[in-house]
Amino acid sequence: MKLNPFFKALLGCLLFPTLLIGAEEIKMGIDTGSFADGIFPQGQKAELGLSLENRMKVDAKVKIDWQLETDEKQPMAAHAQEKVLRAGEEIRVTFERKLSEPGFYWVTATCSWEDGKASSSMQVGYAPQQLRSPLTAQPDLRAFWDHSLAELAKVEPRYKVVPQPTKADDPVQVYEVEMFSLGEVRVRGWYEVPKKPGPHPVLLRVPGYGQNMRPVGRFKNTRAVMPLDRQDMIVFSFNVRGHGNSQEDVKGKPGNYWIRGLDDKEGYFYQGAYMDCVRAVDFLFSRKEVDRKRIAVGGSSQGGGFSFASAALDQRVSLCVPDVPFLADWEKYFKTTNWPEMNKWIAAKESRTWKSTLRTLSYFDTMNLAPWIKCPVFMGVGLQDGICPPATNFAPFNYAKGPKEYRVYPKAKHGVGAVHYKLAFDWTRRKFGLENSP
Repeated sequence: MKLNPFFKALLGCLLFPTLLIGAEEIKMGIDTGSFADGIFPQGQKAELGLSLENRMKVDAKVKIDWQLETDEKQPMAAHAQEKVLRAGEEIRVTFERKLSEPGFYWVTATCSWEDGKASSSMQVGYAPQQLRSPLTAQPDLRAFWDHSLAELAKVEPRYKVVPQPTKADDPVQVYEVEMFSLGEVRVRGWYEVPKKPGPHPVLLRVPGYGQNMRPVGRFKNTRAVMPLDRQDMIVFSFNVRGHGNSQEDVKGKPGNYWIRGLDDKEGYFYQGAYMDCVRAVDFLFSRKEVDRKRIAVGGSSQGGGFSFASAALDQRVSLCVPDVPFLADWEKYFKTTNWPEMNKWIAAKESRTWKSTLRTLSYFDTMNLAPWIKCPVFMGVGLQDGICPPATNFAPFNYAKGPKEYRVYPKAKHGVGAVHYKLAFDWTRRKFGLENSP
């Protein structure tokens, strides 16, 4: 199977690069001391610990080289020290640096001894709530989105709600929903409604890059995080164009969404995809079983970007629940990641430049849209994420105007796991004032 470069990178990205030559002789591991999440508050020195275990039967003289770089791989500091580890001994050494600028930094420790060498890296954060990348919004940003919303409003949604087979004792009724969005594109999703009388609050789930959103009630591992047997929330698992069951008018292959139509903001893939999310909220507002004052939108990666975009473009959204969000701070993004697909796309036409490409992308940069967000936000971050680096996660988060919370997972890459999903679901329930919320 031929994979899209985005997914090749997603599968193959190694965020803890390790050089191993005789490394079993000396075991090593980096930690962040008392700051377990790897985030150091403003005014606090960054302190990294390195545990070393000599597994040999002889003493070893170990040289430790520390390197500190920005998340754009610009060198900042270096430090060397030596230790003698007796046979079987375990020790911990530390590396301290005072950081002046909010942001994210890579710390690499390289250990060498007579017959071996090992290296390990970890990304840490310093005062990320203070990060403020300069906004790149064009003067007509608001006008562009007002026009897009007006064009969407001209499209008759023609909602079709088709019941799916369920058992008599199932707590929810599942429907497949179809509607028309910007450009007369058909989009669909799975609508799970408690069988007891409403109105009910709603969680609108939006897809990651190429993800097929399906009903949560059909998957046991999802139900453990999102227990629908409480029968008090609607879940709408929605597929934007080109995803899941929304591929009739816009195909999902090739999975090159982010370069489709990128020559012009009008007709760019994400113009339609953002409007699909607004159309999904239109559908929810058309339903009598929906509590219109309690609508949350959440998703991972691209879905995290959709969550920010939806909350910015549609003030009917009550809560925004993104994790490891994509589609943010493009200028920073391309300095901290490497996507040959984008390089190849720009090189394919003489008229394309990085400047013109970034200008088009600025209209869809959730950092530029975030000042319009007024609802509460709860965000999950993978500190070692090389797909959607944490600095770009905080770009829209820090510009959002409503109450904000976040959780950082220090060892997580591009995904925050079931623990965070349950935490976010419980946060949503608590904000909605539902019973039995932690």
